[in-house]
Amino acid sequence: MAELTERESKLSRRLQQVARFFVNNPEDVAIHTIVELARQAGVQPSTITRFAKEMGFAGFNSLQSVFRQRLLGPRMTYDQRMKSFADAPRPTKSKVLHLDEPSLVFDTFVQAAMDTLIRLREDVDRLELQGFVDVLAKSGAVHVLGARGAYGVATYCYYSLSRVGKRAHLIDNVGSMREQQLAAVDANDVLLVLTFDDYTPETIEIAQAAHQRGRTLLVITDNELSPVAKLGTHTLFVKEARLGHFRSQVPAMVLCQSIIISLGKLIERA
Repeated sequence: MAELTERESKLSRRLQQVARFFVNNPEDVAIHTIVELARQAGVQPSTITRFAKEMGFAGFNSLQSVFRQRLLGPRMTYDQRMKSFADAPRPTKSKVLHLDEPSLVFDTFVQAAMDTLIRLREDVDRLELQGFVDVLAKSGAVHVLGARGAYGVATYCYYSLSRVGKRAHLIDNVGSMREQQLAAVDANDVLLVLTFDDYTPETIEIAQAAHQRGRTLLVITDNELSPVAKLGTHTLFVKEARLGHFRSQVPAMVLCQSIIISLGKLIERA
């Protein structure tokens, strides 16, 4: 992961696309063929082979073995997690949902959400988590930025921050007023940024502009290769459950709830 982060800017656009897909879908990389992975990533199989060689491997099989070793480590493997929900039908290999079967859709989304929550508990950086809460507690106000797929989580954060007694504002670009909303972020305020693959361009632009103005950013995104990952004073990573074009907001919501509840306790004791 460290090597990917270091070399990501030197990769071509297509290879960056492969890199982000691999980081976001490590279990898929470990178990699927190169043809299936190419289909999911939206590239040609030859692009994945070229990516593997660019990363110093003889070919895709050598790179895939690294991801398989990750699953065979001390953590519960993907298959073991899935078996723990044996009563629920598993997604098809092609990840295509039969949307005319509501019961299957429901079970599949529940299963995927539970899996991502297990992964979140294992992977979250506890020091960064504490840092998030500390910075929020010291800030004058929190300006929440999230659009498209992240908008639901962002609006929940805006609502919940207000409920625990924290002054909060939502940068929603209503009336094309994002410049004015960004200008309202004072030097002692915090900008909370939420964005996930495919990263919303407007969110990236606002986050970069705030960073250039010297504002404090807290970032919740999906991996170290995210265009906003390095902008945060503290950054937390959430692997969202993806089923076709649909994503579960459950892991991001749980993470944000835990942060805001912890902040609320600090405010109560202040």
